[in-house]
Amino acid sequence: MSTYDALLVDLDGTVYRGPEAIDGAVESLEAVRATATVSYVTNNASRGPDEVAEHLRGLGLTVATEDVVTSAQAGAAVLAGQCDPGAPVLVVGTDALAEEVRLVGLTPVRSADDEPVAVVQGHSPDTGWRILAEAGLALHRGAHWVACNVDPTLPDERGLMPGNGSMVAVLRTAYGIEPEVAGKPAAPLLRQAVERVGAQRPLVIGDRLDTDIAGAHAIEADSLLVLTGVSTPAGVLDAAPELRPTFLGPDLTVLGDGLAATHVLEGDTGGWTARRDGDTVELTAGDDAGDDATAALRALCRAAWEAEGTATVRGGDGRADKMISTLGLATG
Repeated sequence: MSTYDALLVDLDGTVYRGPEAIDGAVESLEAVRATATVSYVTNNASRGPDEVAEHLRGLGLTVATEDVVTSAQAGAAVLAGQCDPGAPVLVVGTDALAEEVRLVGLTPVRSADDEPVAVVQGHSPDTGWRILAEAGLALHRGAHWVACNVDPTLPDERGLMPGNGSMVAVLRTAYGIEPEVAGKPAAPLLRQAVERVGAQRPLVIGDRLDTDIAGAHAIEADSLLVLTGVSTPAGVLDAAPELRPTFLGPDLTVLGDGLAATHVLEGDTGGWTARRDGDTVELTAGDDAGDDATAALRALCRAAWEAEGTATVRGGDGRADKMISTLGLATG
């Protein structure tokens, strides 16, 4: 951990699911605060940083409001660099997003009749046809479009729910245009977090290859993927180079002294080995192979990533067959 001076930690699916903390997350993050700055960087634009910080404190974390960076803040900052002071901006999202627009000196509105120069869109569980129609009218008239994020789903304690990206897709389909994205995997949100703490060597942590890990690549930072949220072992195994994490662990308990062992290309594989033969990767259990599924997955990734293209998986012995099943991987 001494390699990194700041952790940029995702929230949904990484620290908590719904209102509840993921096992081991709080203790691990509190322990690592002794050696690195911890910032909480979320693509979810539905809540203000003060509300997020209060939630995290309720879980037992030591968090100040300034330790939280949201995609709503990033979206507002992008707009502030493009719009004249006081310009009207149509808000598709919560009052928290509207407040971030106000804080950067712009005027949040909810109707296309207010002649907005831009539309900013963030997650809200109350987004419906009427506000999307107002946004559509503004976009059709030439307003600039900024999406706080384009995550298609949002992890919840009940499962995966439609995310802001699904609502963005409505306007994309209707008008055939693309938004400028402020949140992960685009760079603005993570860069804002880095600049806020003056980090020189940040580590990006999250549960999604397509946002957290891709975002780390966008700012040329190392990353840790945890398997407590959206991304699956199959997704990791087939990940393109721009989606591959530096470290891979089951959850945040690998932080601290255990982090180095989870390095995908250089860390411990727990007695598991794998080799690639054409389009097939074979996993084998050594005499000392343990039950750590992520260690076996690191061995598989190490072999699979040697060549381009996806690879099918097979077991070289009975224990390997059982581990492949545990990981939920299809065999060839």
